[in-house]
Amino acid sequence: MGGAASILTTRRLAALGALAAVLAVYFAFHERLPELSLWWEVTVIAALVIPAVFATVWLLLPLRLASWRWIAVLVFVALAIGFSFLDLEGPASFAKLGAATFGGWLFLDFFEEVSWVVIVALIIPWVDAYSVWRGPTNTIVHHHAGVFERLSFAFPVPGKNNTANLGIPDMIFFALFLSAAAQFRLRTGLTWVLMTASFGLTIVLAVWLDLGGLPALPLLSLAFLTANGDLLWRRMRTREASPNQA
Repeated sequence: MGGAASILTTRRLAALGALAAVLAVYFAFHERLPELSLWWEVTVIAALVIPAVFATVWLLLPLRLASWRWIAVLVFVALAIGFSFLDLEGPASFAKLGAATFGGWLFLDFFEEVSWVVIVALIIPWVDAYSVWRGPTNTIVHHHAGVFERLSFAFPVPGKNNTANLGIPDMIFFALFLSAAAQFRLRTGLTWVLMTASFGLTIVLAVWLDLGGLPALPLLSLAFLTANGDLLWRRMRTREASPNQA
């Protein structure tokens, strides 16, 4: 495949540039913004910051089949490590998002049928929930907070030196499900909208229930299945029936 400029349309490149500028300003100057009440902070992050961040994944989606994806993963991992050592939290977070996104797109290469994606969407919520409440994620969050910060995307809170964090596996599966929607001709736009909203809803629930954190993959998987459930059901039913028709 060709270079990025030949894959992405002029409109996407322009939108990506404008969005990158807005995000750069917010991440650099968020502490100078007026302090807000708790629920206004949650609203800003859930309704504005998270959608803006994951809009970059949407805009880069045409690169999901690029032959150099594995190189992109390595480059972004190196950048994430370098920025982290330099304590550049914003650039490090976006480098992690880049690595997770291209990694998720590479991971989809192993899925020959859309039914495989459905199986993963049904299984990972349980694995994630166990990990967050009793497994390794719980141990890392409560006993090795620094490690969790290194392995997550930090969404800055307006007016404060504080962040809401999203784990790397959550970003990987976001990219995988979005790419699967595009590859298997599902509802890509609705998938992006509902999955992005699922991250915001997870934060809302965590604050409302006064929890240190909630697993994000259950609602993410539910969002993917909700957006495409009827199409997925028909595809699988048609495939099951086709051998009998032959």
